Amino acid sequence: MAEPVVRIPDAKVALSTASVYPESTATAFEIAARLGYDGVEVMVWTDPVSQDIDALRRLSDHHRIPILAVHAPCLLITQRVWSTDPWTKLQRARSAAEKLGASTVVVHPPFRWQRQYVRDFVTGIWQMANETDVRFAVENMYPWRYRDREMLAYAPDWDVTKDDYRHYTIDLSHTATARTDALQMIDRMGDRLGHVHLADGNGSNKDEHLVPGRGTQPCAELLERLALGGFDGHVVIEVNTRRAMSSAEREADLAEALAFTRLHLASAVKVPRR
Repeated sequence: MAEPVVRIPDAKVALSTASVYPESTATAFEIAARLGYDGVEVMVWTDPVSQDIDALRRLSDHHRIPILAVHAPCLLITQRVWSTDPWTKLQRARSAAEKLGASTVVVHPPFRWQRQYVRDFVTGIWQMANETDVRFAVENMYPWRYRDREMLAYAPDWDVTKDDYRHYTIDLSHTATARTDALQMIDRMGDRLGHVHLADGNGSNKDEHLVPGRGTQPCAELLERLALGGFDGHVVIEVNTRRAMSSAEREADLAEALAFTRLHLASAVKVPRR
């Protein structure tokens, strides 16, 4: 039999703008373009540029790099970004995605204390998904832990596969913090898995977001499984580079993450020559 050839799948590899923090959203576009990423995911947070559709469009045009996804402002530090009302935040995220040509809005499940939002969340996400071609991909989270105490901060559940959503995002740093099996989780998500946040972790109480390959998560195996299954979403590098001692070190980490991802996506699918 002839030597197999490698077929590279269609999944695009994007850089989350959160991956360059504490540098700016604008810097993320510059780095993504220079390193050869296929696009960016915009984390909407306190950086004013991340909230400004016209500014984001100019960055995308200037660097010739598309915006593939918008991460809605769901973090504790973004409670006042794009309104204090969570549904308004999601409506604005959808509008931004539509105007910028992004295919996906990433959203976290509510905090448990957002009681009305929790009550309506599953049905509300379905309703919003039915009103647009943009995917609302709900992301797995994790219990909050301090020493020997555990707090369930997210509802209906941090494990989003326990509820019915049209699309899911899997985050491998979050599976590490939750100490759950990432491969079993994507099996439960099935063909509703629409988006991937690729990072690594060691099971710490903290959400580590390590460069893929530096922790215990099955990053390579997950990428290979996605490629074999014909995954048609985006793989987004969402890592923590805050400890980088220089811009050059940060860029090296992001280059390593991109190379790791492309290697394991490409190596997974082999078809023999005829």
